[in-house]
Amino acid sequence: MNVYRWGLVTVLGVVAGYMSVLLANPRHFYTDDTESQYGPMWVMLGRHLRGGRFPALVPWEWMSGNYSMEEAGLYNPPQMVVDYFAPTVDNLALYVTIVKLIFSIIAALGVFRVCLAYGARAPWAAVAAVAFPLSGWFLFFDEASWATSLTGTAWMLHAWASAIAYVRGDAESRSWRNGPIPVFVFLYFAISVQYVFPAVESALMILAVAVGEIALQRAWRPSLRLLAVAACAGLAGLETYLPGMLSSSVTWRGNERIINDDFLNVPWSESLNASLPSTVPAFTGWWGYVQPLPMVYIAWFLIPLLAFIDWAAVRRSWREYTGAALFVLIFLMWTAGPGRIGPLRWPARVLPMLAVGLLVLVCVLLSRHGTFADWRRRGTAAAVLLGLLFVRSFSAAPHLVIRHLVAVAVVGVLTAGLVWLARSRGIAVACVLAILAMFPIAYDQVRVQGATPMSYHFPESRSEMTAAFPHFAGVTLQLADRALVSPPEQNIGGAWGSLAFGNYAKNLGLDYVNAYTPIGYRKFSKLLCMGWDGSTCPAAFGAAFSVEPATGRTYVDLMKVDRVVLQRAQYPDAGTHPAPPGWKWVDYPGHERYIWVLERADGPVSNRNGYIADTHDVSTTPIGRDGFTSHIRVTSDTGGRVVFARLAWPGYRVTLDGRDIGFHTIANIFVAVDIPSGTRNGELIVSWRPPGWKIGIATALAGLAGLALLQWSYRRSRPEVDDDGIITPAAEFEPRTEPLLPVPM
Repeated sequence: MNVYRWGLVTVLGVVAGYMSVLLANPRHFYTDDTESQYGPMWVMLGRHLRGGRFPALVPWEWMSGNYSMEEAGLYNPPQMVVDYFAPTVDNLALYVTIVKLIFSIIAALGVFRVCLAYGARAPWAAVAAVAFPLSGWFLFFDEASWATSLTGTAWMLHAWASAIAYVRGDAESRSWRNGPIPVFVFLYFAISVQYVFPAVESALMILAVAVGEIALQRAWRPSLRLLAVAACAGLAGLETYLPGMLSSSVTWRGNERIINDDFLNVPWSESLNASLPSTVPAFTGWWGYVQPLPMVYIAWFLIPLLAFIDWAAVRRSWREYTGAALFVLIFLMWTAGPGRIGPLRWPARVLPMLAVGLLVLVCVLLSRHGTFADWRRRGTAAAVLLGLLFVRSFSAAPHLVIRHLVAVAVVGVLTAGLVWLARSRGIAVACVLAILAMFPIAYDQVRVQGATPMSYHFPESRSEMTAAFPHFAGVTLQLADRALVSPPEQNIGGAWGSLAFGNYAKNLGLDYVNAYTPIGYRKFSKLLCMGWDGSTCPAAFGAAFSVEPATGRTYVDLMKVDRVVLQRAQYPDAGTHPAPPGWKWVDYPGHERYIWVLERADGPVSNRNGYIADTHDVSTTPIGRDGFTSHIRVTSDTGGRVVFARLAWPGYRVTLDGRDIGFHTIANIFVAVDIPSGTRNGELIVSWRPPGWKIGIATALAGLAGLALLQWSYRRSRPEVDDDGIITPAAEFEPRTEPLLPVPM
């Protein structure tokens, strides 16, 4: 019951931490990529799922519409649940905050389980668990902005705990909770969030656990079984990344390699800032050299309490902590570079892994080898450590010297209070103090930071967004630059009532070409100089209305765009010139301050003839279409060509009367099909599937088959029993002092 009680403390601690943060900034968890990418994408994906459609490809979004490659988590069941319910909540800030709270609780319980698995007592496990969601980078980036990093990390932590349970086993039980199934499921969840960092971090975690258990148990077989389970999970999750790997040649990611630069490379000396709440680290980032956020902060107690660990005892039992220590070492090395390893860029992104590794390691050591005797000598050592914290933090940001001194005093008082409570009232009460002190620290850190520096300041209510925005039917192309929107204009009564950047249009249920994408399509992006947030350059207008030479049609015609919205700040006098042929200027009262609007003179074209954009010497009759397939009847006596308003993503297949006839591209952008001469009422099917989907299905089946075999082997195996009928453990190591919290399945 003690474990469950402290598990509840962990949950309540995370909730209290969130409340502290929200008191300082109600929009902390609704900012940057969450407001511009994830939240609106969840709403859009949810609409598709509720309509019975699998939204792997949305053609009218062009380079942003291939969700088999975006961070959509299409094969991740928990993420699909999040998507499904997203359209039912009007207040998007509220919804994403609740979702993030749930995943932060899952992450904290994962840390709790990992600590227990390494032999920590429940109170110290709860301290580490509550501290992790309030650690610097995780709180200010992964929880605030990068939702897939949060969700992937949450599942990875449970995979870590289940991996330890699996390799160390239970001599008296063959419960499925300690078997390969939880390891497989949690690893698959971490992999299939469709964000590569948690997948790679999970692989490195498994490696660290496997090596650590070899050192502990002096046997290879348990670690080999763990590696086998991880391989099976990797096979099952391969479908998540195959489309991206097989399509990389046409994307922005097609020429990635290992390079080093100094952007978000974190010097190891910044680890000495880990316990000072006032710290703002010094390394090159978005805001120059000194960052305005406590990115490297972990927990107030982490460094000073090192003085209260019996390091001689640690040396005698070092094998038990090899896995956790190796995990810390791996990610400490990574934080310092290289700056880019293929798609893995910005080493500071793994700071949460360093934080959680250190929290687990230190709290386990405090639990098993903490000593508060000889407090004067150890207190002096803690004071020296605090002095080092101050020196490093002052060196990074001398202008905050007063704040640093106050932080040193606060941490010093808290450390003294914790030691006194541990000596006089017991460890449990001391751990309660450690947890309670986290909340005002988090509040103050968020309060001092103020509004997140990277916020778009998008509105929160989707109904209010929709009421303020023009009701644009059909497909819209916006030519605008977000950099031209000044901060005072970033509100629903200003620019966000007329302009849509990132995935903002998805909140409104509108079909925009412009959307958020970290992947892109190189040729299309070059044509309209379109960036990751949908912004374009001034030359985009001329390019969009220029004539594609092979077809004699303009690019907006080939895209079947119904409307072009021009930002007045970028094109101040566009509306004073004649409209391009076939187009007309349309007034939208109340929006004249921000936009000019061009619409088709003859009405929308996106709903005519399916996705057929141009034909030459071919007569066509559309039969049906959806995001994946165009189905038409074609006739051509002399041979001809059909051009589709479809971006030529890898994965297309074209058949005519059941025969594969291939396709080519126009301007390296549009799917085009040559129709043979003599074709009469032929059935032309242009279909798309994620590249490698058959391989992905095969590997997933292989992974499940491997899991079944490992589970059978696990259930079939029995602990060794000696002649007296006594169960003999597979290895001699100290048993856990607390049972593991049950797997949250």
